[in-house]
Amino acid sequence: MNKNSKFLVLDNIDKKILSILKVNARESASSIAESIELSVPATTDRIKKLEDSKVIKGYYAEIDSRKVGLNLSALITIISESSSNYEKIIKYANQSNEIVECYATTGRGSHILFIETENTESLEKLLRTIQSWPNVIRTETQIILSNNKTLSNH
Repeated sequence: MNKNSKFLVLDNIDKKILSILKVNARESASSIAESIELSVPATTDRIKKLEDSKVIKGYYAEIDSRKVGLNLSALITIISESSSNYEKIIKYANQSNEIVECYATTGRGSHILFIETENTESLEKLLRTIQSWPNVIRTETQIILSNNKTLSNH
């Protein structure tokens, strides 16, 4: 790591390791080592360095939401009165299993929520809950029709 920088300097080998793990986080060290033409110990050392420096923050399973009954995905923009209750918005968002991601944003709204829920009835219930949060003036919802690019296919 550069002493004057908060960023870890990644070489092409590190970038290739990250690229492989983005596609398949369960890829074996020996398979990665073969792809990048390094020994297995050298490869595992690099992966550990990436984990220790928090470049790799974790390994996650990609779930097919529809197969577990979450048939509706949407983006909800929150329009709020002021920034005085942003912490509460984040707190409430973290308490809901239907809210998958919460982004603080610039522009029209203060936050954008990515949600997954069962159907329009459960979406309507979630919207009523969000609209009751402090400082929320209104919400704008965009239902997602299809997902054409995900982390695993970029």
